[in-house]
Amino acid sequence: MKQEYQDLILQACGASKMSVGANIQPLWSGYGKIIRVHLEGSDRPSVVVKHVKFPNDTERTDHSHMRKAKSYHIESHWYKNYSTKPSCRIPACLATHSCGEEMLLVLEDLDAAGFDQRRTSVKDREIRVCLRWLAHFHALFLGVDPEGLWPVGTYWHLETRPDELESMEDGKLKTAAGDIDSTLNECHFKTIVHGDAKLANFCFTQGGRDVAAVDFHNRTTKNLFGQTRNKFERQ
Repeated sequence: MKQEYQDLILQACGASKMSVGANIQPLWSGYGKIIRVHLEGSDRPSVVVKHVKFPNDTERTDHSHMRKAKSYHIESHWYKNYSTKPSCRIPACLATHSCGEEMLLVLEDLDAAGFDQRRTSVKDREIRVCLRWLAHFHALFLGVDPEGLWPVGTYWHLETRPDELESMEDGKLKTAAGDIDSTLNECHFKTIVHGDAKLANFCFTQGGRDVAAVDFHNRTTKNLFGQTRNKFERQ
């Protein structure tokens, strides 16, 4: 890790020393990684660092790359400006940095905060905990102007899926796609949604009585109230 990034982490966390720990996971399409950083001389034992680095062989005018790059900038903006709502637990943003082809997000380590449980399947109580989180989140941002975020979001609006629409077989659904998209976009009650509220993006406490959410970089945006597609049924 570059010295300037180490200095940024140390300063943001009030730490005297740091060491890079395990890789938590790579970012999609080779765009970097998420790592855990251990601290000394700080009231935080560790933080999670999302290090975005655009691949060298990426075509900069490619539609997919441009969408990914914009997503990471929006994620950074989200954490800096929208992530302080106490009734919806998410990792605190401690620092952000952007320079050329790289970005850095320094986030609270939810494992250290007690949200260290992950689930590959859930019981009814845990589903209700996640739905409660989503309900609070939607209610908090109902009618909020999503300045700096995606103007329309989730994976499922037509503007972001021209290739998929073109590849569909001709039929009633393909013919109606434009009208369906317009109906959703013109809905009166809109809110900011997580956009990828699948089980892998929820972190539970012991016993599953409380939950926090992560991974807002894809689709945090204004959209139809409650339209976030959750994927509990597919886990």
